[in-house]
Amino acid sequence: MANSQLDSLDYRILKMLSLNARKPYLEIARECNVSGAAIHQHIQKMQSLGVIKGSETLIDPASVGYDTCSYIGFFLSDPSKFDEVVEKLQEIPEVVECHYTTGKYDLFIKLYAHNNGHLLQIIHDKLQNLVSVRTESLISFKEVFKRQIPIVEQ
Repeated sequence: MANSQLDSLDYRILKMLSLNARKPYLEIARECNVSGAAIHQHIQKMQSLGVIKGSETLIDPASVGYDTCSYIGFFLSDPSKFDEVVEKLQEIPEVVECHYTTGKYDLFIKLYAHNNGHLLQIIHDKLQNLVSVRTESLISFKEVFKRQIPIVEQ
């Protein structure tokens, strides 16, 4: 387990990066009272352990024309087709998340569409063509907040 290989400096670095992934290494080093090289080494270690999986630029979907956010639960009539369905979902650019879940749904996805008409087109033209699948859709009116997981030393 990766967290057994993390020390208190690693957790301090993770906390800072979770608040601002673009924070310069030298600024992190100053706040932690260590060298920039030490920060670089710790970040490299956490990347090789898979703790840090990269960084991303967050784009406001509405600002680029995606006004409808939808969550869709999938009921697979043949659960052995899971991998095939996931492969097909990966080909749909509007699908931004896919989760294998417990409970009511076999799969749960998040997707963005330009508007409700576009969402309906995606459902009819792309999702209903998947192997033996029934869906249930929820539309998000507004994302109230989104945040990183809390970083606390274990």
